Amino acid sequence: MEPYLGNPAYTIAVLKSHGISARKRFGQNFLIDPGVLSDTVEAAGIGPDDTVIEIGPGIGTLTQYLASRAGKVIAVEIDRSLEDVLADTLSGWKNVRILWGDILKTDLAAIVRDENEGRPVKVAANLPYYITTPIIMKLLEGDAPVSGITVMVQKEVADRMQAGPGTKDYGALSLAVQYYAMPECVRIVHPSSFVPQPGVDSAVMHLEKYEEPPVRVLDEKLLFALIRASFNQRRKKLVNGISSGAGLPVSKEQSETAAAACGFRADVRGEMLTLAEFAALSDALTGMGVKM
Repeated sequence: MEPYLGNPAYTIAVLKSHGISARKRFGQNFLIDPGVLSDTVEAAGIGPDDTVIEIGPGIGTLTQYLASRAGKVIAVEIDRSLEDVLADTLSGWKNVRILWGDILKTDLAAIVRDENEGRPVKVAANLPYYITTPIIMKLLEGDAPVSGITVMVQKEVADRMQAGPGTKDYGALSLAVQYYAMPECVRIVHPSSFVPQPGVDSAVMHLEKYEEPPVRVLDEKLLFALIRASFNQRRKKLVNGISSGAGLPVSKEQSETAAAACGFRADVRGEMLTLAEFAALSDALTGMGVKM
C-alpha cells in the first residue's frame, strides 16, 4: 500500500473527519509535504530488514512512509486522543505497532530487546520542538543500540548540532552530538510544509552514530561536566568557568595548571576549544586526581 498522508488534501480531510487540531502542549504540527517525507526516509537509509522506532507519529503521516520501506515500525506516541485516527490511517500497514507513553520515560533498550532481538534499530521522527534536545541526548547517550537517527528539528537546533568552534551557534549541544555522531543536514523545511504552520524554519537532520567516539577520554563524565561549565558562562575565561562550575570539583589552580599543560592561552574561552582540546583538558585534570 502506498502512503497517502503527505498529500495536503488527504491530511486535512483526515484531521476534519476525526475532529483533530494540533495540541500545543505536545508540540504538534502535521507535515503535508511528500518531498520532505520521502527525503527523510531516504536519508534514514531504511530497508526491509530494518526495525525503526518513530517518536511521535501524530496522525501517522511519516509512519506510512516508514512502514512502506521498513520491516517493522515501532511508534511511540504520548497523546492517547490520537488512538482512533492512527487505527484508521495505519490500517493498511500490518508492520506497525503503536506504544503509548512518554518517550523520555520509555525504556528504549527494552523495546529493542523485545521487538528486534537486541539488534540495532534506526530512529526517525518529526520531533516536538519543545523537547528536542532531551530526546536527542537520550538517543545518543542511552544504552539502546541505535545505528542512525533521522529527525525533523527546528533549524536553529540543526545549526547548533553542526557548529564549530568560535561560531555563535557552537555550544554544549554541538560537542555532545559530535562526540556520538556525524551530523548532516538533509534539507531545510519551510513553515508551509506543515499545518498549522510553525513560526520558524525546520531542518531534517541525519545523525550517523559512531561505533567509537572520535576522541578518547579517560573520564567521559568529567569531559561533559567541563563542557557544560564552559558554556554555562560563555563570556568567562575557560579557567574561571570551569573552576566556578556547579558541582565540578576543580579549583582555580587546577584549571590554570591543566590549561597550561594543554598549551591553551590564559585568556582562552571554552567556545574556542575543539572536542579534542576539551578531551585533552579533561585527561589533564584526571591525571591531577580530579574525578566526577
